[in-house]
Amino acid sequence: MRYGYPTMMGTARNQAIGGAMASLGGDITAAHINPAGIGLYKNAEFVLSPGFLFNSNKFNYLGNNTNASRSGFGLGTSGFVSGKNNQSYRKASSSAFSISINQTANFNNQIEYTGLNNQSSWSEQYVEQLVRDGATTFRQAEEDYVLGSSLAFWSFLVDTLSDGNGNIVGYQSLVPLAADGSAAIRQANRISQQGATNELSIAFANNYNDKFYVGMSVNFPIYNYRSNQTFREEDNSGDTDNDFSFFEFQKNATTTGFGLNAKVGLIYKPIERLRLGLAVHTPTFAGLTDVYSASIVANTENYTIFPQPVSQTSDQVINRNVDNNSPNLDRGRYEYNVTTPTRFIGSASFVINEVKDVRKQKGFITADVEYVGHRGVRYSSNVPGDVAYYESLNEVIKKDFKGAVNLRIGGELKFEKIMARAGFASIGNPYSVASNLSAKRSLISGGIGYRHLGMFIDLTYVHAIIRDSHAPYRLTDKLSPIADSRNIRGNVVMTVGFKL
Repeated sequence: MRYGYPTMMGTARNQAIGGAMASLGGDITAAHINPAGIGLYKNAEFVLSPGFLFNSNKFNYLGNNTNASRSGFGLGTSGFVSGKNNQSYRKASSSAFSISINQTANFNNQIEYTGLNNQSSWSEQYVEQLVRDGATTFRQAEEDYVLGSSLAFWSFLVDTLSDGNGNIVGYQSLVPLAADGSAAIRQANRISQQGATNELSIAFANNYNDKFYVGMSVNFPIYNYRSNQTFREEDNSGDTDNDFSFFEFQKNATTTGFGLNAKVGLIYKPIERLRLGLAVHTPTFAGLTDVYSASIVANTENYTIFPQPVSQTSDQVINRNVDNNSPNLDRGRYEYNVTTPTRFIGSASFVINEVKDVRKQKGFITADVEYVGHRGVRYSSNVPGDVAYYESLNEVIKKDFKGAVNLRIGGELKFEKIMARAGFASIGNPYSVASNLSAKRSLISGGIGYRHLGMFIDLTYVHAIIRDSHAPYRLTDKLSPIADSRNIRGNVVMTVGFKL
């Protein structure tokens, strides 16, 4: 969902009208939505769209409310577009070309929640992993899971269960949870996120008799994501002799990569004031690289003879077994491919006083309906030992996600050199009932614009209300705890443009 569920981006004009650009055109953002829209250009234009994002989160985790906030800079659609009359062709009235960059996702965010849990522990996922994989020797538990289970094993957060002959028959967590729910542990999760996805676009469009516009763009998403996570559990009983005081898990992660997609579209004017648009976004085919490092510090009181607390890092586990060349998903660096959802957009715009001289137009109303096939996301890898993992991940995606419908609507009124704009967008829930998760995004926007003597300045504020769910860990034999979040995002963006 990090890459397939973006917030609204674009120029200030596009964001002010709710992002409903698929039938309107005449804005460089059209290259990233419906490239037929740049076919309305008959001159050249340079555009720059800096922005600033305010982020405020409220979480409810196991009945406890917490707040977190983070802000950062963003970038709306910026670039160059050129259109020209083309009288040498009988059918084509004009053609246009653009090269632009647009930030399709801004990852600057702070996730932070805490609560008392009497049902499950983070450490139980390690027990499940070791049992599921049949880790029957100390070597397997000590070396094969450098980002999780091996860290827990070395720090004695997780230990073996043996039969009378000393054979390993299972694993146990040292976190004291009672079967009847009478004991609880305090959990706290904190994740700091940074980065963005920026999409470079090269678009072409033709205008046929100012009636029919067709366009295509080739796009290159650039991914850069960073996160730092700290998850902590503490004994809440006050008992200093129950073999558990606390543990703290830390993980640093980066994801970088490049992708490729195409967008095609058309705009048709059946009558002078009405524009109809249709666009299709192919899936993005991306190659990504994840780099992880992790550590666990655990205090198990009197369980071992080692001084407490005991710590272990992923580098320590890797360095103990530098000669192990067996394919393994837990080695800290993973290269894989991802295919993002296909998108279909239908749109209609009504232009008030539609004339060729855009200075005499009085405004417009526009709306987009978009379908996104989230269930079609697929992961793959060329590493033989990783194939089965990604195949199982794809089955989870099929079960936990569904297609979603997004609605965007907006309008503009023109008062000679001044424009007033407003918009609304509703982004649908991508999760299926089977996932036990839900999410929805509502965005309200407004802005003003000024155009005079070949220069324009647009200023917009977008207020986003984002409801989402966050599962700190997942277990197969218990319901995973869920943190329900309410994210308020305020995005201020200004676009400055010059006609050349």
